[in-house]
Amino acid sequence: MATGSQLKKAARAGQLVQFSRRFEDSKVRGYVLDVGPSFFLLLLLSDRVWFDGFECFRNQDVRTLKADPYSNFVEAALRKRGERKPKTPKIGLASIEDILVAANRAFPLVTIHCERRDPEVCYIGRVIGIEEGHVSLLEIAPGAVWEKAPNEYRLRDITRVGFGADYENALALVGQQPAKKGNNRTQRTPR
Repeated sequence: MATGSQLKKAARAGQLVQFSRRFEDSKVRGYVLDVGPSFFLLLLLSDRVWFDGFECFRNQDVRTLKADPYSNFVEAALRKRGERKPKTPKIGLASIEDILVAANRAFPLVTIHCERRDPEVCYIGRVIGIEEGHVSLLEIAPGAVWEKAPNEYRLRDITRVGFGADYENALALVGQQPAKKGNNRTQRTPR
């Protein structure tokens, strides 16, 4: 299992890493940007060798972490394509609440994963409120159609949060802004 110190070392070095997680068979690749007590921020690299948004993963779910063995090729391809690292978003990593609020402010959509319940499913939308250990998420469906009411998810079930990826950006572009609906309890603005 990777440790917080290994993650911090990768962040300081600015090196391309790959790691395995307990919920996935495939390797995740990217650049560790920051490390908090329970989550770390990663600039994600897609299998097609493009930057593809940001993810916050739980530290405890990382099984192996190492320098990417193909970093010379990957970084040369990124340079030749004119791909530059995007500016690191200001995402507080002190708690899952901080991550959700900051990502919701900085990006049009947020993706949450509750992988212990179902590792194959994610939920994409706008954070409507956070209270009493739950997040209310007004979701957008794969056809870029907004749901009529928010759904609630337990904060302790969230194992991963994504934002700024190509798919999320495409949904936001087509789906535009959600209608201002929902009950008052979930309409409270995140802190």
